[in-house]
Amino acid sequence: MNVAFIALTAAVLAANSGFCYSSSVPSFILPFTDCVQSRGKDGFYRGAIDVTESGTRCMNWTEVAGFKERYPGKGVGEHNHCRNPDGRIRPWCFFRNHKGRADWGYCDCKQGSVRLQGGRTKLDGRVEIYLGGVWGSVCSDDWGDEDAAVVCRQLGKGISGRARAVPLFHPSMAKLHWRAVHCQGEESDLLQCPKTVWNGGECNLAAAITCTQQQAEVALPIRLVGGASGSEGTVEVFHAGQWGSICDDQWDDSDAEVVCRQLGLSGVARAWGQGHFGKGSGRVLLDEVRCTGNELTLEQCPKSAWGEHNCQHSEDAGVSCNPLTDGSLRLVGGATSYEGRLEVFYRGRWGTVCDDGWTDSNTQVVCRQLGYRLGETLLSEGLDITPVPRFGVGSGPILLDDVSCTGKEPSILVCNRNEWLRHDCTHHEDVNIACSPGRNGESLPMSMPVRLVGGESPREGRVELYLSGQWGTVCDDGWTDHDAEVVCRQMGYSGVAKARVMAYFGEGTGPIHVDNVKCSGEERSLADCIKQPPGTHNCRHSEDAGVICDYGESQHSYQEVKDPVNSICGLRLIHTRQKRIIGGENSLRGGWPWQAAVRLRGSRGDGRLVCGATLIDSCWVLTSAHCFKRYGNSTKQYKVRVGDYHSLVPEEYEEEYGVDQIVIHPSYRSQSNNYDLALVRLSPGAVGQMPGECVSFSRHVLPACLPMKKERVLKQASNCHITGWGDTGRSYSKTLQQAPISLLPRRHCQHHFHSAFTSRMLCAGSIQSERRVDSCRGDSGGPLVCERPGGGWVVYGVTSWGHACRTQQSPGVYTKVSAFSPWIRKVITRDDQKERGR
Repeated sequence: MNVAFIALTAAVLAANSGFCYSSSVPSFILPFTDCVQSRGKDGFYRGAIDVTESGTRCMNWTEVAGFKERYPGKGVGEHNHCRNPDGRIRPWCFFRNHKGRADWGYCDCKQGSVRLQGGRTKLDGRVEIYLGGVWGSVCSDDWGDEDAAVVCRQLGKGISGRARAVPLFHPSMAKLHWRAVHCQGEESDLLQCPKTVWNGGECNLAAAITCTQQQAEVALPIRLVGGASGSEGTVEVFHAGQWGSICDDQWDDSDAEVVCRQLGLSGVARAWGQGHFGKGSGRVLLDEVRCTGNELTLEQCPKSAWGEHNCQHSEDAGVSCNPLTDGSLRLVGGATSYEGRLEVFYRGRWGTVCDDGWTDSNTQVVCRQLGYRLGETLLSEGLDITPVPRFGVGSGPILLDDVSCTGKEPSILVCNRNEWLRHDCTHHEDVNIACSPGRNGESLPMSMPVRLVGGESPREGRVELYLSGQWGTVCDDGWTDHDAEVVCRQMGYSGVAKARVMAYFGEGTGPIHVDNVKCSGEERSLADCIKQPPGTHNCRHSEDAGVICDYGESQHSYQEVKDPVNSICGLRLIHTRQKRIIGGENSLRGGWPWQAAVRLRGSRGDGRLVCGATLIDSCWVLTSAHCFKRYGNSTKQYKVRVGDYHSLVPEEYEEEYGVDQIVIHPSYRSQSNNYDLALVRLSPGAVGQMPGECVSFSRHVLPACLPMKKERVLKQASNCHITGWGDTGRSYSKTLQQAPISLLPRRHCQHHFHSAFTSRMLCAGSIQSERRVDSCRGDSGGPLVCERPGGGWVVYGVTSWGHACRTQQSPGVYTKVSAFSPWIRKVITRDDQKERGR
């Protein structure tokens, strides 16, 4: 239904019913400030922005009679938060216009956003907040660390920060929004904090912060209630000032493992449902929690939007974390978690271990019990009669003495030892140890959180490990399918695993934790395959390793179609995720199945990219004539690759073909850009394979449709894109890029290029945007495709020329394919007739 019609209906209802304005806001919904991040699993906006782009407060949805019933389950209810129940990309709401009547408008997704200005790093600077369409500062009156912590959390730069004040340049001219902000430190964003609106006066210092470098994810406060001990109970999370429970839909041991890890409770975690520990009394705040078990906090797990559920308290989720038992160990007093004074748990108390008879075999048992491989005993320091232990003296009871292990025991309690509390020692004899993986004393836990980043599904991505408080990558030196198999097993996947190298899923930004991983494929964890100390490598992020788990979904073939080009041209089978050549971003693998590349033949088969091309038939690709100016038009010089995504990584669905013919348009002249079109016929059989047919169509390799003769492009075309491996603004991309682009009216093109622009050309791009989308040198000959009404993608343009890459106010020029459709079909048909005549 048209939104304008809905708004008009609402206005009529408003006039007839005489309802009054209400702005009740459910306290369990946080005011998210990003319309994309705040989408629920159903694709609809679930945030709490309640202001339109014009700065007008939204009306309550229930003030429009019958509207909630018209869109059940779309987030419309007793509140005034923006929604998109009709499926529009942007959320909107009803509001009262200046005449007091109901109207509608899109929402201001930036309202309440914060940013840091003028800092030396991304973690510090003057605080600015976006209100009413304007960025402004906050006066530093009463500005404290609690306020700084809220800003850091809102920015995703940690959970704590230090408050500062910086001079305001030209105070009389500076835009100020607030003063006297008083956050408690638990708020999710600055909008929730008490504050005073700035009404003028003197302010020479603006609020500023320095965020503490921590993980970007913010840990949800959680607790366990109703259990027999502190290690079990119903899980409750703290949100918007109140505690609430979690529904047990999808709740399993992986979720429980994350909860126990976040609470600092070690051991086996078990999930409970059906209100096992009793029914909660507050709100049900979360549902559909789906952790993998590798996350550090519940915040990192996929889950419902706040307050979105279909549950009762009889479905409250709970966990039991294996509680501390007699013989549990810990190391205290050290600079890290893997070194310190050894303490053991007994009958509810922690105590120390005397070093009488202590050997390195004992230390190996302790380190293994704590999750580390190797270790060493640290002797007490000093030459006095009473030397001081390296990590200080304990204060509790001395629980064990005369411990004697062989080094193979699973627990210190299995070793020979005195009875509990029987000793002849003082705390100056407390055992001190440091665990490590072997060389250089670097620690490496036997199990560590692993995640996959940058993939098209949860089953693939760049491999990242959590070590020393930071997520970091793995270098691809020696990275094989065996390593991928271990990662996938650790992530819970049991299918075929494939390794990916050379930053196949994009470059990471954190540290490179490990290099030269060597798995046999049988290991339980990637930690078992790491043979050198963490942080030791000779790599860059361009060598980040990745994996694809559960690889091998069926590749549908279209070879049996008698006329495949007419039947399946322009078909995109892989296009569910639209992400963002210059101004572009990575495409989906197989998202543009007609994309081809003309390459030079190299002595090792790794020749450089010459030009992009478009597959238009099983044996023909379309490209630019100027692509053959530099190296000539000898077929022996070139090969054509189809199905490619990462230009440097061999992929299962890519094929290379030799070139049989290069047909340059007969009217093309090298000194001109006119008639800049060429056809390339592929040799039957892929390079390195037996001769046979040309291209075999699959979901990753399909032809684009040709336009009809004299097809009116500007009236037919919508949703146009350019693709290629060209300039990203920093360098030439290794992965296929895509960018949306707009076709421009002919008069604009002639205004820019004068007589150089002919009727056989198109121009496209944004002539006003500061961040121009362009198709550049590396994409010459590549496709400009548009989606026809009713489906099917058509190659309307072939990248030809422009004044300069990324030149503002200057669009790119493309050969107009519809002007050459008869010639293209004539060449292909004539060749087919020759083939049949042989």
